[in-house]
Amino acid sequence: MRVPLPALLGCSAAGLLLLLLRWRRRSGLWRKVKEARQRQERSLVQMQMAVRSFREQHPSVNMISILSLPLPELSKKLRDGSLPPEHVFYAYVGKALQIATETNCITEYLQESQTQVRKAKLTGKLGLLYGVPVSIKDSIDCEGHDSTLGFIKNLNKPATEDSVVVQVLKRQGAIPFVKTNVPQSLISYDCKNLIFGQTFNPLLYTRSPGGSSGGEGALVGGGGSILGFGTDVGGSLRFPAAFCGICTLKPTGNRLSKKGIISGVLGQKAVAAAVGPMAKDVESLALCMRALLCEDMFSLDSTVPPLPFNEEVYSSTQPLRIGYYETDFFTMPSPAMRRAVRETKQLLEDAGHTLVPFELMNVDYVILNLCVRGLFADGGASFLRKFKGELEKGSVGMFLRLAKSPDWLKTVLSWIVKPFVPRFSGIIRSMRANTVDEVWSLHCEIEEFCHQFIAQWKKLNLDVMLCPMLGPALGIGYPEKLSVAVSYTMLYNALDFPVGVVPVTLVTDEDEEELKGYQGYFRDWWDRTLAKAFRGSVGLPVAVQCVALPWQEELCLRFMKEVETLILEKNRLI
Repeated sequence: MRVPLPALLGCSAAGLLLLLLRWRRRSGLWRKVKEARQRQERSLVQMQMAVRSFREQHPSVNMISILSLPLPELSKKLRDGSLPPEHVFYAYVGKALQIATETNCITEYLQESQTQVRKAKLTGKLGLLYGVPVSIKDSIDCEGHDSTLGFIKNLNKPATEDSVVVQVLKRQGAIPFVKTNVPQSLISYDCKNLIFGQTFNPLLYTRSPGGSSGGEGALVGGGGSILGFGTDVGGSLRFPAAFCGICTLKPTGNRLSKKGIISGVLGQKAVAAAVGPMAKDVESLALCMRALLCEDMFSLDSTVPPLPFNEEVYSSTQPLRIGYYETDFFTMPSPAMRRAVRETKQLLEDAGHTLVPFELMNVDYVILNLCVRGLFADGGASFLRKFKGELEKGSVGMFLRLAKSPDWLKTVLSWIVKPFVPRFSGIIRSMRANTVDEVWSLHCEIEEFCHQFIAQWKKLNLDVMLCPMLGPALGIGYPEKLSVAVSYTMLYNALDFPVGVVPVTLVTDEDEEELKGYQGYFRDWWDRTLAKAFRGSVGLPVAVQCVALPWQEELCLRFMKEVETLILEKNRLI
């Protein structure tokens, strides 16, 4: 049967029109990306000009000495007037510019911060963070600026007001001065998106800075910010801290307000997200928490419990009863990770603390059937919608492909790959769509797991817990291939416990040699890939995690301080 010519021409015209419309839409998206990159470049130019102008007017200011001050000392000098806020501000703008040039960690300079500095002395009230420049993760709202999460659709949609955390920081005298890079969607522990590109680790440019608070990790780790703020729903504060050799605290999910902070997976409650600080040392984190846990925090967000900072707990010197484990039997620790826990345990015992072995149970079930299933309880439908119309799908291709697959195909795939890659089989199975009844059952199961974990903790009469942190920093591109390696961190999001990260050692030649025998627990493609990702890491930092029970951030910080102090004393004796 011959198709009439008019019909053929009509179909051809319709096809051409569709192609034209698609081309126009893609061209429009690329134009938005180009404009965003130009804004990023202009931000760096503005920073350069601001620093140059300040140095010309104040040639005698010793920027290096300012940058060498720890936050508590810097804050004291700012508050007593021995250091002008302008000197501190421009010292950090200059250093941040250098680190941004090297690592691509800054997405935007908050130019209004210059006005805030000039007005700082006029306020009269000197908050605990008076005059302290702070950096802010992309996903934390700052009035007049985008919170993109690496999505083109979120460009040119500036926040109408500051997040509560930023409001409280400003009331305490802090000066937010830059926003920092994230991976597209935040569901990644690398730091790359199509708009702003890849962020690099300041310690070794071939390594990832971690994610999703990767821009913060790079900037604070490189010395370009003395205090940064990020978020954590599976390790997104802790990976960057560990990879970049700094400290962080992931509080209990609701200890600090999340109002005005954009989540990677909106609405899910199974895996608790948190916002927290990042700094070079523990005392800086404690100062930050003292400042944030104030009346302003509780009045601006009444869902946050009014629990001021407990100084007595933080400053206590009583010996601690500490649980510990070297592995979760799901992700085999690198030799340096295992050694980090062992050496820290020995130092703590020598200091008079009691260390008690803690046996983790069913971590594979928790990660696959509680965490992954909780994050993608709708089969990944809402996650998939976030990527609709985007030019690039970032570093979460596996999750997107699974989200697009019908449940029957997920079931078949899970069955086929189970003998070869059992953990991948578990992920596929956990990403099927759940009914409302199944979601409620899941929440009950998570609650029950939490109660069992706490019961085991209390049976051993523990105060805190020492455990491994994934490290050293993986090579760029590896985190997207190794989603399963979040097991050490995501466990405590499911439990909603406060956790801190403290760097304790560096990878040695002996660690590197021992790594040659690394096979993993499953001896599958993921284990072989993780072994490759760890290689060539001599000299890079390795951290431990310090854990406390819910709402005991001060005890968590006290434990972190103890670990940090013992490590510093040990290093002084070497």
